Amino acid sequence: MPVFGYVVKDKIGKTHSGTLEVESRNALIEQLWKQEFVVLSIEERPQGKAVLRVGQPRVRSDQLVIFSRQLATMVDSGIPITPALDVLADQMEDKNFRTTLKKIRDDIEAGSSLSESLGRHPRIFSDFFVNMVRAGESSGRLDEILDRVATYIEKVSVLTGKVRASLFYPAFVTLLSIGITTFLIVVIVPKFKEIFRSLGGELPLPTRILLGLSEFMGRYLVIEAVVLIFFVGFFKFYIGTPGGRLWFDQTVLKIPVIGKLLQKVFIARFSRTLSTLVKSGVPILSSLEIVAKTSGNKVVERAVMSARASIKEGENISDPLAHSKVFPTMVTRMISVGERTGELEKMLTKIADFYENEVDAAITALTSLIEPMVIAVLGVVIGAIVISLFLPIFKISTLVAK
Repeated sequence: MPVFGYVVKDKIGKTHSGTLEVESRNALIEQLWKQEFVVLSIEERPQGKAVLRVGQPRVRSDQLVIFSRQLATMVDSGIPITPALDVLADQMEDKNFRTTLKKIRDDIEAGSSLSESLGRHPRIFSDFFVNMVRAGESSGRLDEILDRVATYIEKVSVLTGKVRASLFYPAFVTLLSIGITTFLIVVIVPKFKEIFRSLGGELPLPTRILLGLSEFMGRYLVIEAVVLIFFVGFFKFYIGTPGGRLWFDQTVLKIPVIGKLLQKVFIARFSRTLSTLVKSGVPILSSLEIVAKTSGNKVVERAVMSARASIKEGENISDPLAHSKVFPTMVTRMISVGERTGELEKMLTKIADFYENEVDAAITALTSLIEPMVIAVLGVVIGAIVISLFLPIFKISTLVAK
């Protein structure tokens, strides 16, 4: 996306400037108007000069949690933001984060607000983080909001970590199985070829198939590697396109067992993020836009943006979510009840708690299901190779015994 530099004036006539990465000039103007700024100038920056997305390293989630908690404590104690950032910068282990905090401090000293300064570093501070801080500044509850941000990051990190851990072992065992099988076929099987020739006679069908496969893989190994690299590169390129990403995200949700697990993860993240934003006073339209961007799935993103469009037309959130078929009936009905009763954030929190527990149960079931399946498949493949190799020897032994 293009990067724009802007200069705006607030309600009291104070001038602010900054840079943001947005879809278009009109999208930036709309975003600035929502914040009740008067736009003075906007210019597109060359991509090579942008420091927002390219070249700026990310920061680990645990560092963001520490930063949020400690800044909240200092603000609650009455320490001004600038000295608080000085203290935090000095004690941060991550050098890049330390440098970023010093830049933020300098921006604040130059007249920018904390949320504006954070917004200039989007690879570190997400739209969610920046809007939460902006809500805290507006409401005078910055310490409370920062604590809420830290809690949110912790919960999302725990959820993501559990899913990654549950999928890592099966993926590792699968890759190891492929590696072992390839090694046996390409390296070990050819060594038996000369032995079989010395035995003479016709080889059993399984052995002939195995030897043919071994010879093919060994002869065209370089070509196979090039083709594999090409397909991997093409696949990465394809899912990098909007249409390819949508297809991939739709396909992932249809995978047995794993698709259901990821659906629960997306619902939990959607509910937790939206409840945290709404509870903190972020406008619902801005909240839904942030939730869509952080959903991690294009199918969910489209559903959330449809809900946002419905609200702009004066309708409710729940109907577009129900039409997407990503959100179960229970979820959409609870959201509908929350809208009618004015307790949307409470309903969303209950949904998030429920689905986080569902994710725990699904991970346990997935691990107990996939692990024995992968081991069984590996055993069958290696067993088939070993049996195919020893069938001729068994055949000769039988003939000799007779």
